[in-house]
Amino acid sequence: MSQIDGVSVAKKSNVYFDGKCVSHSLTLADGTKKTVGVIFPSSLTFNTGAPERMEIVGGRCRVKLHGASDWQTYAAGTEFKVPGNSSFNIETLEMVDYVCHFE
Repeated sequence: MSQIDGVSVAKKSNVYFDGKCVSHSLTLADGTKKTVGVIFPSSLTFNTGAPERMEIVGGRCRVKLHGASDWQTYAAGTEFKVPGNSSFNIETLEMVDYVCHFE
């Protein structure tokens, strides 16, 4: 799907890691929450509260989930899941567009 219809968008952006990751929070009519954003080329560590599904919409990255020994590569059209109360390392090999689905 190339767009998300019927949402409320928070006007203020979420800016992390000195601007290396910028997103906007969305709330769907049923109360489901998502963020839509971009990660510029960098190596970052994200912590999670709730479980997340990260959908890669554009670009390429490598991800290592907390406790994993190997990096996995993801590109446009792929996704990965992160447990709640966990973390993941991400290396963006080029600018990455993503949708984070909170599950």
